Amino acid sequence: MQVRNHNAGYGLVAIVLHWLMAGLIIGMFALGLWMTDLTYYHDWYRTAPHWHKSTGVMIFFLWLLRLFWRVCNPRPQPLDTHETWEKIIASITHGLLYLLILLVIISGYMISTADGRALEVFDWFEIPAFTTGIENQEDLAGEVHFYMACVLIGVAALHAGAALKHYFFDRDSTLQRMINPSISSSSTRR
Repeated sequence: MQVRNHNAGYGLVAIVLHWLMAGLIIGMFALGLWMTDLTYYHDWYRTAPHWHKSTGVMIFFLWLLRLFWRVCNPRPQPLDTHETWEKIIASITHGLLYLLILLVIISGYMISTADGRALEVFDWFEIPAFTTGIENQEDLAGEVHFYMACVLIGVAALHAGAALKHYFFDRDSTLQRMINPSISSSSTRR
C-alpha cells in the first residue's frame, strides 16, 4: 500500500486527509446552518458553537498538514485522456478550495474573537484574540464566513461532480486514484 503520492496516484496520507477534510467541512456547513436557528433555551445553544469553533481549528491544522503534504509529495500526473481545459479547471478548482477553506477559517476566527476573548478549542487550549476593534467585526466576518462557506460548498460540489463525470462518463481512474492508494497508472477503469 502506497503511503506517499506517486506519479500514478495518491498515497494513503493524501487520501485520508482529503476525505477527512471533506467530511468535516460538509458536517461543519450543516452544523453552521442548523445552529443559527437555535434559540437561547435550546440544549445545543452553547454546545453547537463550541463544537463548530473547535472543529474549525482542527480543520485549520489539517489544512496546514495537507498543504505541507502536497508541497512535499509529487502530484500524480493527469491522465492522458484528460483534455487541456479539464486540467486547467481542475487546477483552478483545487486552488479555490484551498483558498476558500482558509477564508472560512479566518473569518470564523474573527467572529469568535471579535469581543476580545480567546477562542477555546475543546477545552484543551486557547487561541488569543489578535484582531479586535474593527467596527462591526463580528457582523462583517459573519457575512464573509457565511458566503465563503456557501461558495466553498458550491466549488466542492463542482469538484465532486467532475469526479463523478470521470467515473461514469469518461470511465477513467480519476476518482479511484482518490480512493485506492494502490491504483495503477491505467487511465481506464477496469
